[in-house]
Amino acid sequence: MATNLKNFDSLGGFSVGETTHIDENHNAMSLNTIEMKNLNFTDSKTVNYILRGLNTATLQLDNVGTQITIESNTVNFITGHFLGVNPSGVVFTGKIESAVYCGPTGATSVLSSMLTIIKDDIPVSESWTIEPTTATNRFSYSTIRTGTVQVIKWAVSTEVITIAWT
Repeated sequence: MATNLKNFDSLGGFSVGETTHIDENHNAMSLNTIEMKNLNFTDSKTVNYILRGLNTATLQLDNVGTQITIESNTVNFITGHFLGVNPSGVVFTGKIESAVYCGPTGATSVLSSMLTIIKDDIPVSESWTIEPTTATNRFSYSTIRTGTVQVIKWAVSTEVITIAWT
């Protein structure tokens, strides 16, 4: 069956299929990730991700366990603004700033990390933790809950600044 393709109209924005990605007011929307590069330093970039998960888990980009890909031979500054919340409205939120190195074979390691807690109203009988975790050419956050059976939903808005480091 023949398919009619629509002409690209730059006055009305840009879309893929029927989904608008850049509207007529230059707003970007419905994007999976955003990558920004500086034309003067082409060996570096910034990409933003949203990671999610439940309870004790490694947070992921989708429902099949995908983690953030880290390129070999890079140093990365990774900032994650996190939120953990249960059905009772208990909130644990803050920011994790990490420096991550990925070597020539993909061995990825956290060089340093700083945790800033913004709000922690977790009951004293419970423990919720979040920390950076790595695997070969991968980065994410690992969460652990103890002392409760309530579901804890986690979300992390993550910015990865990558610089080639050979």
